[in-house]
Amino acid sequence: MRGRPDGEVEFKNAGEFTPLVVIAALMTTAYLTANVMAVKLVSIGGIAVFDAGTITFPLAYMLGDVLTEIWGFRTAKSVIWLTFCCNIILVAATALGVLLPSPDYLMDISDAYAAIFTYVPRIVFASLVAFLCGELSNAFFMEKIRIWTRGRYLWMRTIGSSMIGYVFDTVLFVLIAFGGTARLSDLLFMVVAQYGIKLAVEAVCGTPLAYAAIHALKKL
Repeated sequence: MRGRPDGEVEFKNAGEFTPLVVIAALMTTAYLTANVMAVKLVSIGGIAVFDAGTITFPLAYMLGDVLTEIWGFRTAKSVIWLTFCCNIILVAATALGVLLPSPDYLMDISDAYAAIFTYVPRIVFASLVAFLCGELSNAFFMEKIRIWTRGRYLWMRTIGSSMIGYVFDTVLFVLIAFGGTARLSDLLFMVVAQYGIKLAVEAVCGTPLAYAAIHALKKL
């Protein structure tokens, strides 16, 4: 990277810069989407099994694995903090939207908006706490396992680090986000179900996608 006379920043190798931006943007989007979707609980047989954000959440962990594998823990940590800040912006912007007045003939839409985004701050707060503990531990152990295995067994790094990260993330998120609003039995079932679902998605979909992404990025 170097400065130009007109003040613009010029990257010498755009091929190395662009993938990092794309991965970081996708990771941030996956977390923001998961936070909004998490307002809805999915029920099977009358029991709250998991929140809808569980669908996109493993994608964010997979992208975190790719970041750590290609660019290292320090870069992954920077993107994690960037995502943290974006989540705060989401809360502030949607809270402002709730406070702004709405036309009388659109009150139904306004009430629906308020019902969703009044609950989002609690979801995001839970996500921020769980996100920092879970994602940082995931990236940290991803790096450590890579050192222990001398760069071999990528599947062991992605799944092994996620097994640790999901413990922190799932337990903290469920207790903070839904404590007091759902039955204790539902909370315990949600922790077990979400952990199992996230790990299954990671193993079946996340790890193959990580293999493909890492292979493609290393060729660059």
